[in-house]
Amino acid sequence: MNLLRKARDLEVKLAGTLDRTVGGLVRSGSREPLEIVHAIVEAALAEVQSSGRGRRVFPFNTIALIILAPSRDARARFDAVFADGPPLGDRIVAQLASNGCAIDSLDVSVKYDSQSRKHWRHPEFHIEFARVAKPDRPARPAGPAIPRVELAVLNGVAERRSYVLPAKLRIDIGRCTEVRDSRHRLIRTNHVAFVEGSGNVNQTVSRRHAHISYEPPSRSFRLHDDGSEHGTSVVREGRSFAVPRGTRGVRLESADEIVLGEARVRVRFVADEHR
Repeated sequence: MNLLRKARDLEVKLAGTLDRTVGGLVRSGSREPLEIVHAIVEAALAEVQSSGRGRRVFPFNTIALIILAPSRDARARFDAVFADGPPLGDRIVAQLASNGCAIDSLDVSVKYDSQSRKHWRHPEFHIEFARVAKPDRPARPAGPAIPRVELAVLNGVAERRSYVLPAKLRIDIGRCTEVRDSRHRLIRTNHVAFVEGSGNVNQTVSRRHAHISYEPPSRSFRLHDDGSEHGTSVVREGRSFAVPRGTRGVRLESADEIVLGEARVRVRFVADEHR
């Protein structure tokens, strides 16, 4: 009888352990890695504060992040997202800038944990913000100023009338801020987002319409069409250049107008006084 009771107790214990493990995996897999990354960026945006006179500031320069990844496969999926796109710090800096809150630098450290902790505010990640005094860096020889990208919406309705974004980031342009697939998984976040259902002009902008890339060696910018339905072109000094689909794209110059279907955006490259 004792042996039978012990066997049943062991069976119950093993079943409970299995249930907890499976439950943790299910919870951790409820959202795709890109969706969790997007939630991390949103958590950072929630820390923006008003400093008066209409100005907004992000009071931190350091972020320590722990992501729930209960298996090697889960970690690999996050690593793939980080490797395929801009670094997480650049994603946050770009979204801060597009919301009118420019910052010079942001240090982000990322670690993984196999299980969620009680003190975590979010079930899939834990994020801590801090402002750390940094030692003065030795002066560097003067060199070419780092450009930034200014985009002004000329035709169509976007989330903002103008955007100022870091040059080193790939700048995605399209309809809607979040682009999801048929299973409602987040597959892209547009930095310049035209509003859904705001007239016929906006409907000619595809959800994944185009993007701007920066090439550091030549310090140049290129516009790429991402398979849009109504096409992409560049207007320069009264002449129009079609942007072919594919990886090559078309080189941009400051004051060019980008045509996205029937929508238009003027782009300028401005030298930043910060290096």
